[in-house]
Amino acid sequence: MVRLLYMLLGWTSLLLGAAGALLPLLPTVPFVILAAYFFARGSPALERWLVEHRRFGPHISAWRSRGAISRKGKAAALLCFALSAALGLLLLAFPWSLAPLAAGLIGGSWIATRPEAQD
Repeated sequence: MVRLLYMLLGWTSLLLGAAGALLPLLPTVPFVILAAYFFARGSPALERWLVEHRRFGPHISAWRSRGAISRKGKAAALLCFALSAALGLLLLAFPWSLAPLAAGLIGGSWIATRPEAQD
C-alpha cells in the first residue's frame, strides 16, 4: 500500500514537472527531483530512468550529492519570484500584496544560498 502511494506521488510530481515545461511560473526540475525521490521508494526502475535521463539526471545528481542548483535554474527561479512579487504588489490589496513578496524573499534567499551546479 505504501509503495502504491509513493508511485502515485511520483507520477503526480512528474506530471506537474511536465506541466511546468509548458506553463510559465511553474517549475519543472524541482518536481522531477521530487518524482525521483518518490520513485526511489516506489519503483527503483523509474527512479533509475530519471537519474539516467540526459536532461534531468544531472540536476537530480547535483541536488542529491550537494544540494546544488544550476546557475540557469537559480536565475529562472529568482526571476519568477520577482515577477510574482511585482504582480502581487500591483494587483493585490494590502496586506495580501505582501504575501508574494514575503514568499519571494524567503524562497529566493534560500535558493540563492544553495551551492551552484554546472549548467
